[in-house]
Amino acid sequence: MNETISDSNENQSKVSSEHSPWPVSALSKSLKDWIEKLGRVWVEGEISQINNRGGNLFAELRDLQTENSISIHAWRGSTDLIDPNLEQGDRVVGLIKPQFWAKNGRLSMQVYELKKVGLGEILERLERLRKALTAEGLTLAENKKSLPFLPNRIGLITGRGSDAEKDVLENSKLRWPEVEFEVVNTLVQGERAIPEIIFAIEQLDANPEVDVIIIARGGGSFQDLLIFSDEQLVRAAASAKTPIVSAIGHENDRPVLDDVADLRASTPTDAAKRVVPDIVEERQKLNDLLARVRYRLQVKIDTEQALIESLRSRPIIANPYGFIDLARENMIERVALMRERIRVRLDRAETEVTTLHSQAKALSPQLTLKRGYSLVRDEAGKPIGDKTKVGQKLSIRSHKIEITATADEVRNIDE
Repeated sequence: MNETISDSNENQSKVSSEHSPWPVSALSKSLKDWIEKLGRVWVEGEISQINNRGGNLFAELRDLQTENSISIHAWRGSTDLIDPNLEQGDRVVGLIKPQFWAKNGRLSMQVYELKKVGLGEILERLERLRKALTAEGLTLAENKKSLPFLPNRIGLITGRGSDAEKDVLENSKLRWPEVEFEVVNTLVQGERAIPEIIFAIEQLDANPEVDVIIIARGGGSFQDLLIFSDEQLVRAAASAKTPIVSAIGHENDRPVLDDVADLRASTPTDAAKRVVPDIVEERQKLNDLLARVRYRLQVKIDTEQALIESLRSRPIIANPYGFIDLARENMIERVALMRERIRVRLDRAETEVTTLHSQAKALSPQLTLKRGYSLVRDEAGKPIGDKTKVGQKLSIRSHKIEITATADEVRNIDE
């Protein structure tokens, strides 16, 4: 296999092979030329080791997120721009120039400036991150996920054997003895904690039995809690489908995780109270609700009983046949009244008929005949008048007999 490396000085390509290898000096010179092209660069990291010997500075600078680290040094007389108060664990930015020593093939990093990352700069970064997250809607209240009333299983991310772990577990058990946890212990300080916490969030979020995740730490200094403002960690929490509870326990300078979490608890103990219901309180609530239900049912029953008693006290209910008896009495009265009226009318009619009969009888021709008078009629049966003729056939009716006669003589009688 052939390799091609460009020599910057000769400005030409040299091909190395098994039969035409490079001398070590050529490789060293090419590497030195390429590395020196990089020049000075600014880097950021955490000091893991530091040593001042005879005015010379030697230190290890570790990456803030991965396990990568580099050795840096500064020679005596070139440390004017290096903070003399640097300590292990400080977060720093430095101006560094990589150097390759061709003679022994050693790579070194010479530092020209080295200083702590200022609090103002950190706060400015955090503020920019908060604004970006707000613009994306990750901190808005309407986008927060609600916590279940009684979680099936609670995921807990915290330090192993920490007070935060004990506070969450013990207070949760006191509130609801049957509560179950899925505990993932991670580092909660230092840059190495970030990937562990992110992995724990993803692991618990993928567990279908976990209904809520608590990220807990028992407070600490501002520097200690900076990992909970790391953008990767914060975005991992914001993208989780399972509700996240932030219980970092720092009131003054809230980490950015508090902004994107679905619920912020002031302390791990507060997280237990907010996530797990108190069985004593819930039982009291149930008892209160049952008492209210019983009271309302009793009031309803009493009201209905009073209504029933009121209905039963009414005459129509006390004696269902009362209205029939009343109707019968009314009917009897009406029949008696009707009979009385009919009797009166019959009596009147009878009196009137008797009177009329007497009057008719008094006017009857038969009564006149009975007194000795006779009724004389012509052949046509009409009473004779003043124009009766001699020889006219006559019919004479007395009280008991009727005589047929002939008019022998007719004479006028003066009045």
